[in-house]
Amino acid sequence: MNTLITGHNDSVSALLKTGLARRNHYIFTAAPGPEAYDLLDDRNISLIFLTDLEETTLSFCRQIRAGEHGRRFAIYAIIAKEKMNQMSRLLDTDIDHYIIESVYDEARLDIRLAFAEKHARNKQGQFLIEQKLRESEANARSILRTTVDAIITIDVRGTIRTFNRAAEKLFQFSAAEVIGKNIHILMPDPYHREHDEYIDNYHKSGNRKIIGIGREVTGQRKDKSTFPMYLAVSEVNVNDQRFYTGIVRDITEQRRLEQEVLRVSEHERHRIGQDLHDGLGQMLTGITLINRSIASSLKEENHPLADEADEITQLIREADQYARNLSRTLIPVELDSSGLVTALHRLAENAERLFNIRCRLDNVINIRFDDPTAMTHLYRIVQEATSNAVKHGHASEVVIDMEKKKGKIVVRIEDNGTGFSDEWEKEKGLGVRIMQYRSNLIGANLQIGKSRSGGASIIITMLEVDAVFHM
Repeated sequence: MNTLITGHNDSVSALLKTGLARRNHYIFTAAPGPEAYDLLDDRNISLIFLTDLEETTLSFCRQIRAGEHGRRFAIYAIIAKEKMNQMSRLLDTDIDHYIIESVYDEARLDIRLAFAEKHARNKQGQFLIEQKLRESEANARSILRTTVDAIITIDVRGTIRTFNRAAEKLFQFSAAEVIGKNIHILMPDPYHREHDEYIDNYHKSGNRKIIGIGREVTGQRKDKSTFPMYLAVSEVNVNDQRFYTGIVRDITEQRRLEQEVLRVSEHERHRIGQDLHDGLGQMLTGITLINRSIASSLKEENHPLADEADEITQLIREADQYARNLSRTLIPVELDSSGLVTALHRLAENAERLFNIRCRLDNVINIRFDDPTAMTHLYRIVQEATSNAVKHGHASEVVIDMEKKKGKIVVRIEDNGTGFSDEWEKEKGLGVRIMQYRSNLIGANLQIGKSRSGGASIIITMLEVDAVFHM
């Protein structure tokens, strides 16, 4: 161990050198001052002995403790018995221990030195641990400051504990404005009312609705404007205290791109529907008229093909009607003229006619959106869910139900088919993904599960907008 002896008492210094040499110390001596101070780092000193209580010696001790690494040294003072009345002078020097008469007794000095060695090693170890912790905390703070994602930490009561720069930029709050406040400040109503229920439910049952699961939610900025965001929450235990860290990413641009893709898709759907109605439909109508005239002529001549001509006319008429039904499915014109209720009734009628099932509407709400495309997205979700119930679930009955509940509108599409498999989340097809995209675009949450009859259940939950009930 490297040990420094400093002070003005040469006799005490000599006794210490002898005792330390027996214990194989590397000993360095210097008068209190710059030379001794330089030795601390140059020689990697661990243990320091002060040989007297002179003011320069005590001042040197204070200087060590005031340094950046002053806490890593074990400092012992040697006090003569007749100087005991000056013990009060050591109070503000922050020494670790003192030795009185043991320096003059070889056996007792050896014990004191062994104790000092152990103390010095403990302080060195503690200092290294604290230094690594400080470095780790500095690295963590650096990551929090520079990461592009917003990172927020809360405690079990929902109180914000950390708020990095990216979070400040995203939510338009400074850290000082939100630290110590509830996380509700970053949530629009009514979502903030549910947050405490989620946390409390997790504490009581371990049911993870948010914790450990990434999900898309709505955030609220300081100016009360809202935006879509992806939130991943993880649980951290520090000193038996539970904290939750949320990583937030603004997905406004992603939503815009998805909406543009769906807009193009909707445009193509509309174009195809229009072509079916105005193009193929009119052609089939024209062919029907021509063939009807031919059939009439053949019948007047008692031609043997007259009946076949009549049958062709009927088949063309059915094909025309089928094309027009497909056109109505692709272009829900009722959304613009009569609202959602009429469109859903038409959807149910088409489903019963095309799929040969029973499709029932219960408690339908005529929702009016500020953005007309939002109504189209909702209609398409219901349409896709109904189609999936027949094509994949082999259902014979579909029920479409709506209700207003705690500031929200809930739309349920339930069937009596085979439902989704247990691995549906891993295997979900394009239809499910598109339904999720559409629900996100209108700020809704889409849940998939089992219906009360054992089939599939698709639930769309959205904030309450202008709505009128229709039975």
